[in-house]
Amino acid sequence: MISQESARAKSAAVARRRAKLVGMPRHAGRYGAWHLFVLPALSDNYMYALRHAETGAVVLVDPGEMAPVVNWLGMQQCCLHTILLTHHHQDHIGAAAGLRDVYGCRILGSAQDRMRLPPLDYEAEVGECFFIEGERIAMLGVPGHTLGHVAYHLPDAGLLFSGDTLFSLGCGRLFEGTPEMMLESLEMLAALPDETMLCCGHEYTLANARFALAHDPENAALRARYEEAVALRARGLPTLPVPLHIEKAANPFLRTMGDVTRFAKLRALKDAFS
Repeated sequence: MISQESARAKSAAVARRRAKLVGMPRHAGRYGAWHLFVLPALSDNYMYALRHAETGAVVLVDPGEMAPVVNWLGMQQCCLHTILLTHHHQDHIGAAAGLRDVYGCRILGSAQDRMRLPPLDYEAEVGECFFIEGERIAMLGVPGHTLGHVAYHLPDAGLLFSGDTLFSLGCGRLFEGTPEMMLESLEMLAALPDETMLCCGHEYTLANARFALAHDPENAALRARYEEAVALRARGLPTLPVPLHIEKAANPFLRTMGDVTRFAKLRALKDAFS
């Protein structure tokens, strides 16, 4: 009889042979106890891997594709400990169950959205703080893009994983929530410390910049962020993470704080923008 460990090792080997890298993982630096890596996936998604500097344990955010994760774990020779899910869309959860089958990791997500996520090993409540490898992580409720959307804030590391709620120079479409919900969610994220590093779910920065510049052409911070993003993409690098203080100055949606009518109008304009 094949042991569970042997079956997992065999599955991982098969996945590696089939894997094709979608872009190159990038070490984005050390933040507190964690090394942060940006893993491109699918057409424009980003998955994020946090490798603990002392134990080597890995926390993975929103695995939409299996092959890049299997490749990266093989190169790093580290252990996948926990998967964090921000919301139920397939491009953010598609590889979660398969990775658990291969590596025996646990999957953590919102108890509120449990029926739309893969079976969870730990159901966290909105507002709950939990610890992985002794490091604090807070689950923030940020409905708007979907009703059950959450974000993860690592206060000691200064990292925010916003999924599809807050993008660089943009915000998520309102598939399920209302403008009031989304604006409240953005206000919550904007209230985090300025030095917080924003890690969002897609490489949308240049597309968002084109819209933002059309509506706020005199914004010097926006222009600087656009030029930075152009230079990064020209080198094949992600435009993320980005300090939250830059987004507060440059992101047009974060400049509508307190005015839901203005926010709703801007979101509708963005939906129609081409």
